[in-house]
Amino acid sequence: QVQLLESGGGLVQAGGSLRLSCAASGTIFGISDVGWYRQAPGKQRELVAAIRSRGSTNYADSVMGRFTIFRSNTNNTMYLQMNTLKPEDSAVYYCNFHRAGWYDYWGQGTQVTVSS
Repeated sequence: QVQLLESGGGLVQAGGSLRLSCAASGTIFGISDVGWYRQAPGKQRELVAAIRSRGSTNYADSVMGRFTIFRSNTNNTMYLQMNTLKPEDSAVYYCNFHRAGWYDYWGQGTQVTVSS
């Protein structure tokens, strides 16, 4: 059973940076699409950043230019570098490893709180 272990969340002042990490405790077979999602109070879950196995990436407009997603296939770890954080970035962030028809793994969530 694969578990995704998230870390890196916390409280940070506006303008600061955080790096979220997501590591699989078990073997993830094949090359997966990976992504970070977040859900803020009163809002639906949204895709923040993703990178597909073919290499293409996409970001939510709200984080474009500030966030960067990284992937390490060799150790089944991925990251979300978040710079110039804003209070509206506050949310629970979830990582996801997805391979269509094979698996869809989610992290437990990590809280990111950005103070003004």
